[in-house]
Formats: sequence, structure tokens, C-alpha cells
Amino acid sequence: MSQAVTAAPDYAGQFAAWSRAVPLPASLADLRRDAFNTFEQLGFPTTRLEEWRFTNVALIAEVPFVVPEGDPSLSRESLEELHLPRLGGAELVFVNGRLAPGLSSTTGLPDGVRVVGLAEAITGEVAGRVGQLASVGGQAFTALNTAFLGDGAVVEVDDGVVAETPIHLLFVTSPGAAPVLSQPRVVVSAGANSQVRIVESHAGGGETEYLSNAVTEVWAADNAVVDHYSVVREADNGFHVGQLVAQLGRASNFSSHAITLGGAIVRNEARVVLGGEGGECTLNGLYLGTGRQLVDNQTTIDHAMPHCDSHELYKGILDGRSRAVFNGKIVVRLDAQKTDAKQSNKALLLSEDAQVTTKPQLEIFADDVKCTHGATVGQLDEDALFYLRSRALSEEQARQLLIHAFAADLLGHIKLDAIREQLDALLLERLPVAG
Repeated sequence: MSQAVTAAPDYAGQFAAWSRAVPLPASLADLRRDAFNTFEQLGFPTTRLEEWRFTNVALIAEVPFVVPEGDPSLSRESLEELHLPRLGGAELVFVNGRLAPGLSSTTGLPDGVRVVGLAEAITGEVAGRVGQLASVGGQAFTALNTAFLGDGAVVEVDDGVVAETPIHLLFVTSPGAAPVLSQPRVVVSAGANSQVRIVESHAGGGETEYLSNAVTEVWAADNAVVDHYSVVREADNGFHVGQLVAQLGRASNFSSHAITLGGAIVRNEARVVLGGEGGECTLNGLYLGTGRQLVDNQTTIDHAMPHCDSHELYKGILDGRSRAVFNGKIVVRLDAQKTDAKQSNKALLLSEDAQVTTKPQLEIFADDVKCTHGATVGQLDEDALFYLRSRALSEEQARQLLIHAFAADLLGHIKLDAIREQLDALLLERLPVAG
């Protein structure tokens, strides 16, 4: 039975032109070709698929997106308004999925840390890692990203090296007359006993619809510490689909913070495999929906080895006719004894027309574990509003204070002061006030 909307007919022609214009080593050229064949077989997902039952991407499937082949161009002036605060470390800027060297800087990197464009590094060990975690099987958007593989970011940290300053990867989609398909790709390899912080920010502009289809693969070796941030600030006419896949070694520590502040349809997928004993994983997410936005968060934490901990907290604030979906799955395999896993999803609805669908899941095959999950959906506490009003606050001030407090609880988990302060300011600027 067919499971998808037929892909736009020009993708085949674009793929043929892309393959000629962007040559790759034989193994990756084969990977790219197989990925496109998979995409053609799958097409874009429909709501008949269980994982997409509440997220209709027909709007995306119908748009005749164009994969830009030319060199990226964007002025520094237009880039400024899309920036997160300067973090003091290396920054690679990508425009429509292609590295913009003139806007990027790798100064200040310590010995043993390399941050380069994928097109430059796509040989040897890096070539062997691409596509090993983010499988295209059954994943149409991942297959489409892999089919147009050509550029992206590579972050490599040698054993024992600590990167003191964060590494910023800024992906900007700048559509022209035609709708643009941007395909960011990130490959992160953190060596044994290393530490690194990586900030991915995705933003766009222009009057034309666009799609940012991102894939990130993370390897954390034994005792490595990887702190990852994804900040999605797409325009109202922008679509965003992102997949993060991480493989953790023994006693490694991985944390991910997914912040969604914009985009017509945004889907964030995170899958983490605790593949070594004593590993720890934290997945946090904060999303803000207004108007008719749709924000979909899908997470999977796979406890494959014993003595591993995981912590997950996602919070959403929805106004207008916006919708959200949260599907969080924790898998505890047969040999993963002494697992400690906690998951929580909370949503705040500020209008009668806002909707959220939440589905926490536990699949436990071991017997000596501690696993909890829960979901709450509600409105502002009327008693708290009454109390604040009695303290001389206006109704608008009281509502804004409670909404901000709901979001600030999760922002407190962000370790980077500059990111936390900027996001706090953005939230204050964008948070709706329920009437």
C-alpha cells in the first residue's frame, strides 16, 4: 500500500543535476543515490502513518521547492538580525545549506578541535560516519537530505580536549523568487574524555515559502560530554524538519535543548542511544506556538546498556489556533538493568482554539529499573492570577508573569548565559497574553 503523497516531479531532475555539480567519493555517491531512490519510494509522509498521524505535511509536499546550486550570498547587515548573541567562539554560517566562508570564523579554537565545512572534510573517517546514525530507512525527510548531500558542518574534538567556548553553527535560509529547499547536515565526533558545546540556530526570511530540512549526527565516545542546543527561529512562511541522532559511549554525557520560536510547521525529532554502561542523557525542549503554527516534537531515548540515566522535560505555550504534538518514547532493553529514566511533558493553552496532542510511551524489557513519565495540559491558574491581581498587578501583567515563569523554569536548564539571556528576552518579546 502506498504510504505517501507523490513527490514533486522535478526532484529527479534536480537530483541528477546536483549529482553532476557536486561530486562525492564513490561510497558517498552510492549513499546519496540510494537515499534518493528511498525518497522516491517513500514520498512525503501522510497522516496514514502512525508517526505522522497528527502532523499533515501536505503543504510541504505541494510546494515546488528548488535546491539552489549557486554560491550563497548574504550581506553581514542582513545577517545581524538573525544572530544569536556573539558567543566568543568559532562560528560557521551557512546560507541555503552551503558554507559562507566570508561570514564565518574559526579563530580561537584550541588545538585538537576542528570545525570545517563538510565539503572540505568529506573524505576518510568523516566520509565513513555520514549516514551511519541517521538511517534513511522509512525516513523520507532524512532520505531527501542525504540525497542532496554536499555541504554542512563537521565538528571533531580529539580525545581529552576541552573546548572552553561554544561552537555556533548558523543556518540561514534566504529564498529568492522560487521556494528554496535548504538541507543542513551536521556531523559531530567527540573523542574520549572530551567536552564540547554546540549551538545550532536555524533562521530564515523573505516573502517566499522555504523548507529547512536538517540532519545532525553525534558520536560521543567514552566519558565525553556533549552539550547541544538547537534554536529554531524560522519565518512565518518557513517550514522546518530536523532530526538529531546521537550514539553515546560508556559513561558519556549528552544533553540537548530544543527551542522552537518560529515556523509555519516545525518538526523536531531526537533519537539518542545509550550504547555504553553508565551513560547519561538529558533532552529538554521549549516551544511557542501562535497563529496557526504547528510544532511537533518526537523523541526516543534507547537504553541499550545498564546503569544509564535519562531525563526529559518538554514544555509548550500555545495561543491562537496553534497546535502541538509531543510523542516521547523511552525504550529499556533486556540487558539495561539499573536504568533510571524520567520523562515529563507540560503544555499551557492560552486560547480555547489551541490544541496539543501528547503521547508519552514506555517500552520496558528489563525488570530492575526506575521509569516514570507524565503529561499535563492546562490553562493559567486562576487562583494565582487572583493573587497577583491582589498585589496591584494588572491582569495583563499578571498573565505575562505567569506565562514567563512557566517558560523560565526550563530556560534555567540552559548552561550558556548568553543563550539563556537572549532567549529570555525573545520570549518576553513574543509571549502572547491570554485575554
